[in-house]
Amino acid sequence: MASKEIDYNGNSFKLSYEMVNPSQEEAVLILHGWGSNKEIMKQAFGKLLPEFKHIYLDMPGFGKSSNDVVLQTEDYAQIVRLFLETLDVTPQVVMGHSFGGKVATLLNPPCLVLLSSSGVLVPKPLSVRIKIALTKVLKAVGISKLGRLFASKDVEGMSHEMYETFKNVVNEDFEENFSKVSGKGLLFWGKADTATPLWTAEKIAQMIPNATLYPLEGDHYFFLHHAPFIAQTVTDQCKDHH
Repeated sequence: MASKEIDYNGNSFKLSYEMVNPSQEEAVLILHGWGSNKEIMKQAFGKLLPEFKHIYLDMPGFGKSSNDVVLQTEDYAQIVRLFLETLDVTPQVVMGHSFGGKVATLLNPPCLVLLSSSGVLVPKPLSVRIKIALTKVLKAVGISKLGRLFASKDVEGMSHEMYETFKNVVNEDFEENFSKVSGKGLLFWGKADTATPLWTAEKIAQMIPNATLYPLEGDHYFFLHHAPFIAQTVTDQCKDHH
């Protein structure tokens, strides 16, 4: 386990990361989703992709990386850029799951690999809309603390800063960002995903000029069961075969 101190906008972030196959030239940066950490990504891909140097990063506020400020997705991308500069690595491939997919998209690598990425707004079910309305009412009458009772499971045990960050990133429409992707896009998706449904993948695949979509069996964490297929496809499609 290694860590780097990154200074960004007057704040210091201690970022925890891990490298696999450090002697390889070409690198893949692998980013986790919201509420997750680098360990789950390493569990999936750590023994695969032998032709790449792997970089597993805990993004600010997750795993063993610190964060005590409110951030937007663009801030996460900037912090990750600074982190890569300190390593002196320009990854050929950036792979991101869920929220990590949005950060990966902003990094715009030669090969972008999205695993059930968020970024297309999904209509909220009625139960969630009622909770949001109740939270707003409680806030209006000055008892916003109670509003946290109705908060999403994604925010349990979260600091105030991370809760506000979650509110910033959860409702972002990323469609314009997807359409700016200049490299190759490989989209792997769980057919039974309810957090980022398959129709959102089809929409993203239409927006990224050079994209291929691979729908696979499973839910939002489908990649844990399909890592060998994903790794092989990434190697075939993204490895610089010069």
